[in-house]
Amino acid sequence: MPSGSDTTAESAAGGQSADRANDAEESPRPQDAQGGEAAAGTERDSVATQPPPPTAETAADGEGPAAAARGGGRLRRFRALVRREALRTVAAAVSGLALALAFPPYDLWPLSLLTVAALSLLTRGRTLRQGAWTGFAFGWPFFVLLLQWLHVIGWDAVLGLAFIESMFVAALGAALAATSRLPLWPLWGACLWVAEEWTRDRAPFGGFPWGRLAFANTGSPYTPLAALGGAPLVTFAAALTGTALAAAALALWHLRAMRAAGQEQLEERGRQEAGSAPAPARTAVRRPLTPLLSSLALAAAVTAAGYAVPVPTAADDTADIAVVQGNVEQPGMNFLGRPMKILNNHVDATLDLARKIKAGKAERPDLVIWPENSSDLDPYRWPEARERIDQAAKAVGVPILVGALVDHPGTQGYVENQGIVWDPKKGPGASYTKQHPVPFGEYVPFRDELSKVITRLQQIPRDFWPGDHTGVLQTGPARLGDVICFEVAYDEIPRATVNDGARALVVQTNNATYGRTGQPEQQLVMSKLRAVEHGRAVVTAATSGISSVVGPDGTIKQRTQEFERDVLSATLPLRDDITIADRVGAAPEWVIAMVGVLACAAAWFTGRRGRTDHRRAQRAGQVQQTDAQRKQEGQQR
Repeated sequence: MPSGSDTTAESAAGGQSADRANDAEESPRPQDAQGGEAAAGTERDSVATQPPPPTAETAADGEGPAAAARGGGRLRRFRALVRREALRTVAAAVSGLALALAFPPYDLWPLSLLTVAALSLLTRGRTLRQGAWTGFAFGWPFFVLLLQWLHVIGWDAVLGLAFIESMFVAALGAALAATSRLPLWPLWGACLWVAEEWTRDRAPFGGFPWGRLAFANTGSPYTPLAALGGAPLVTFAAALTGTALAAAALALWHLRAMRAAGQEQLEERGRQEAGSAPAPARTAVRRPLTPLLSSLALAAAVTAAGYAVPVPTAADDTADIAVVQGNVEQPGMNFLGRPMKILNNHVDATLDLARKIKAGKAERPDLVIWPENSSDLDPYRWPEARERIDQAAKAVGVPILVGALVDHPGTQGYVENQGIVWDPKKGPGASYTKQHPVPFGEYVPFRDELSKVITRLQQIPRDFWPGDHTGVLQTGPARLGDVICFEVAYDEIPRATVNDGARALVVQTNNATYGRTGQPEQQLVMSKLRAVEHGRAVVTAATSGISSVVGPDGTIKQRTQEFERDVLSATLPLRDDITIADRVGAAPEWVIAMVGVLACAAAWFTGRRGRTDHRRAQRAGQVQQTDAQRKQEGQQR
């Protein structure tokens, strides 16, 4: 890993010189001691840019010569700013789009490393405002492409959510710019990626973890690191590799520049005398090899580290399961269709399974798993829904994990998103209520105010009530941990479920609204990462797809297609041991994020001290100049 803030040709041209040009435009021209050429140049510029005399109209509007001059100066500065930042902004936007391609359904995970490197280079040596703008130009296109599945609701939802999320990347860009001048800057940059995700996962309204680097690397060499430090450690490793590649690119650029300089010296020396290149040139060429090789070695070591992490997969016990994907009447916002339609689809698919079992064409499972919203009516309130679920459970002869929306028992007007264990003899038993409802999807913050402005929010008539405990449920012989839909994206919910005793995880989900948009694939890779992180098999049960069975090593054993009725039968490995990631919890994320924050503080302190020293040097120079003038005047007298 290189140390220090080497001023390379790239960083000098793209960063510091641009800043000096900007400062020069925004500050008056200096005058030399004799008041000569600089003053004359200023006078000529003043004459050349002098506005015409004010008319009665401009005088009435308060637009005199001074106002016109100020307006022209601002316009020139704006044009210069656009010219200077246009190429960098386009490069940042293209890099953001490339990062979205690292995620499903494209799955080009190496792009996540290259785009981290690109953002590091684009922000290196920049001011805070320039870094923030570059981060925003990177983040907004990234989230627009990543979250384009929200267009089912409306493109305004895509652009709005992408804008909010890109504000966090703008802060990341500013922080990368600040820390790029510190020694060991690739390390601080990787920590800042974790800090950005830490913040975005929690705010606002509980956060939105979509787009984490870890979710782009669920099939990469970094995936096994999740068993040590969870998703944050995967993000850190991928980001550190990317920043190390950026450092290697800078060192290579510096090497080429110094070789070119050495070649010029050699040619000049050859013209003067027939001899070898001088020793200083050879030394200068060799000097950048150290940061280049160390950066490449760091990237290779971090990448290889994942292969050294053991992923435990040995089962303590097994359970035979059947996952029912009953399908919906239609995709999109109106997926529910006619009342009882979705419930009947899942009941009929389960009855087909029961007939195959009776005919000896299929083995009887220990448990049947239905997805979220598999009962589109509250089975506690509607007798016809309860009767159909009873029919399916009795026919198959084993418990069914049913997903249903039920009225809150104590607070009128609220609904609970539940997973209910339905026994063939006893009926409904233990249940789990979703702990993390989705804002603006399952509840509306500031409903009274926002619903008047955004009438679309009126389509959410009732708010979901959050649960207060994990979803560890005894379902037949298996003690499973229920996680509902987007909860799989949040670190703390699956972790707490496993630590409370879940031997395997079940993700009940309903992605019918976003079918064939790439969203189900993006959610599926989260199940892959959670499997490795917790050393647990993960079963995804979806109404319309993608339903799947993922082994503890993160490999997809079985999966369905979208919008097809299907039943998956599998032997599920059950495990009791927990991983190091479950033992240490959120500690790695907090430590890495805090290191990034402290690096920003160090950059601020270093910059402030540098500005103070510069002002002191300026004052000292002014004092010396004044003394010299006084001495000269005394000699003249």
